[in-house]
Amino acid sequence: MTRVALVPGCLALLPEHASLDDPVDELRAACLAAAAWLGEDVRVIAGAQGARVAASLLAEVGTAPVTSGEAAYLIVGNGSARRSEKAPGHLDPRAAEFDEALGRSLEKPDPDALRALDLGLAGELWADVGPIVEAADLLSRVATVAVDYDDDPYGVRYWVARWE
Repeated sequence: MTRVALVPGCLALLPEHASLDDPVDELRAACLAAAAWLGEDVRVIAGAQGARVAASLLAEVGTAPVTSGEAAYLIVGNGSARRSEKAPGHLDPRAAEFDEALGRSLEKPDPDALRALDLGLAGELWADVGPIVEAADLLSRVATVAVDYDDDPYGVRYWVARWE
């Protein structure tokens, strides 16, 4: 059975952004638990920023990304970054509806809905969903789903989810 996990490409998860008062401690804990749950052989599906976050999380749990062979999958992506006035992209009223639809598609999971995401709108909302769309087929025969984190700190929608 293939294991798949989703974590956000949140730069605050990188060690160089850590501080004594961790602003994303709950998110960090959920991401590290998901990365550890994947096991030793993990293939990463992410953009450039997400690949940095994935490599850091995997290193913290004592593994490294692989490119061949049987592997679990770590997808790095997130919803919109325009959910409030203080969000990186400032408030966009379309963000909440976009994120609600994306969240439902992740929880169900619904690979067809994930493949049908409007990438143009995602770009306008500063949502990093390319890796999620790319990995949609991995979720077609999922037996169990666990959503370990679902929140929008700082106006950015993040999920940490595991599928098996």
